[in-house]
Amino acid sequence: MKYVDTAQVQKKMNTRLLTNKIAKSLFFLSTLFGLIVLVVLIFRVISQGIAWINLDFLTGKLSNNPERAGIMGAILGTLWLMVVVAPVTMLIGVGTAIYLECYAKKSRFHSFIQTNISNLAGVPSIVFGILGLTVFVRTMELGNVVLAGGLTMALLVLPIVVVASQEAIRSVPSQLSEASYGMGATKWQTIKNIILPAALPGILTGAILSLSRAIGETAPLVVIGIPALLIPFPGSLMDRFTILPMQIYYWTIDSALVAEYANLAAATIVVLLVVLFVLNSVAIIIRNKFQQRY
Repeated sequence: MKYVDTAQVQKKMNTRLLTNKIAKSLFFLSTLFGLIVLVVLIFRVISQGIAWINLDFLTGKLSNNPERAGIMGAILGTLWLMVVVAPVTMLIGVGTAIYLECYAKKSRFHSFIQTNISNLAGVPSIVFGILGLTVFVRTMELGNVVLAGGLTMALLVLPIVVVASQEAIRSVPSQLSEASYGMGATKWQTIKNIILPAALPGILTGAILSLSRAIGETAPLVVIGIPALLIPFPGSLMDRFTILPMQIYYWTIDSALVAEYANLAAATIVVLLVVLFVLNSVAIIIRNKFQQRY
């Protein structure tokens, strides 16, 4: 019978418990630090900009006078941008995920495509701005309008939707599709009636993340020449536009000359956070509704 040194075993257990406590404390402190920075940032922005938010600020046009400046044009531009980004990313992204998961044969070419889609999610956003400038603004001669900006931002967030949709489709139990085939359904009927409804919550989660990133990005739009100081309100896909992050960026720069612009930038950040919260809340409600249904 092999002799077991209980003292040695106890020592190893104490070492593991100590290591676990140290790791737990480090992770807790890291989380706490991030939360503290977030709370300080939000408090600073709200305290600096809340006094500037009123009906005139939300519905007015841009002005050289900080006291009369408004952001209605940037709000409408942001919403028009989402009108392009949302359907393009959903249709192309979900369609790509369905093809790769349900139709494409596993091969080296499939692995090559899959690897590149995953890598595209980490490409700097300014690269997509250069692509949008080359393809949509110059080659297609659209100019710096809503359609060009929306297509550029759709390219930026498309990999997120594709990857999230693939993961959602993979999470659907194979027994469901096999039962559908066993009852005589075709592949498309199985995808439409079984796989997509079951994967919809995960797909909507990817859409939420992609739209949130698209609303907050500025680098691609700066590259394609989207103006910050735009007086007319956009009314169609072929109108010039600006968005809330662009307005925040340029007002932050102008605050070095006129201090009031820093307050305008903080107020615009508050509005942008509210817009993000509302859009995400609506999407989460829709996701939860479908999740309970299926």
